[in-house]
Amino acid sequence: MKKIIAVASIGGHWIQLLRIAQPMAEHYEMVYVSTHPKCATMVEGQKFFQTADFSRSDAWKLIPSFFKAIKTIRQEKPDAIITTGAAPGLVYLLAGKLLGRKTIWIDSIANVNHLSLSGRIAAIFVSRVYTQWQHLSTEKINYAGDIFE
Repeated sequence: MKKIIAVASIGGHWIQLLRIAQPMAEHYEMVYVSTHPKCATMVEGQKFFQTADFSRSDAWKLIPSFFKAIKTIRQEKPDAIITTGAAPGLVYLLAGKLLGRKTIWIDSIANVNHLSLSGRIAAIFVSRVYTQWQHLSTEKINYAGDIFE
């Protein structure tokens, strides 16, 4: 069975990720990563790893998070990594890309006017980028509907 690591920060990013990832558990082995231990209670029975939460204001946390992502990806050997954001998800995608994994960024439905900063960065190197708004789709940014549809 193929394995997917699903990563998101706590809050709306996590809720959106669960809406995508939980139905996938019928076909894939799912491993979850989030920024708060209480997220583990929402995926009981599945592997869960905690990662640091950070943003532009404390970007120094990116470095230890990147090395932890490398360790987790090497340990779990996923076929793909998906995220709905934010910065911690981007770090996992970068680590995954460097380790030869398929990487998928799904931008938050809250980003109505343009892709998030992390989404714009992800678009440079990930395997696939999805937006939840049709008017934001381009040749490189895919639209396949929204999570709440």
